[in-house]
Amino acid sequence: MHEVDMTKCLLLSLQEWKLQHAPRIPVVKVVHLQVGDFTCVEPDALRFTYAAAVQTTWLAGSELRIEPIPLQARCVVCQATYTPNPQQAYQSPCCNHPMEEILSGRELKIRSIDYVFPEAADPAQVASGGEASQRLSASHRQQAEAIAPEPCPVA
Repeated sequence: MHEVDMTKCLLLSLQEWKLQHAPRIPVVKVVHLQVGDFTCVEPDALRFTYAAAVQTTWLAGSELRIEPIPLQARCVVCQATYTPNPQQAYQSPCCNHPMEEILSGRELKIRSIDYVFPEAADPAQVASGGEASQRLSASHRQQAEAIAPEPCPVA
């Protein structure tokens, strides 16, 4: 079950992203992940391992949303773009040449993160022993280009 290792890599990436915001700690609502069909990742298993791994962390309560990316290839012989099919041994449907160039379907990356920053609690309320209500600021969306780290070393 390589979803466990992928979850570890995802959590390392999110931790690195969190450190970019220090000393503030973002409250993550949704992590949007792109997962290619050719990665052999089971989305339900990845969601399960993510949910289990974040239960007692700063990511508790966050949701993992997975966007599937279809496998697309280009034939190096006839230049046709096609959707490879395992029943046809992933060969080009026009000339039966083996798949050599993958255009999409191997992705495994963070597309974006929906998060908010808690506003500081009112010091007067905290000093008086009252409940400090924590209001959340407007939602932010961080694009993956700024988040995606180097490939994870866990194999």
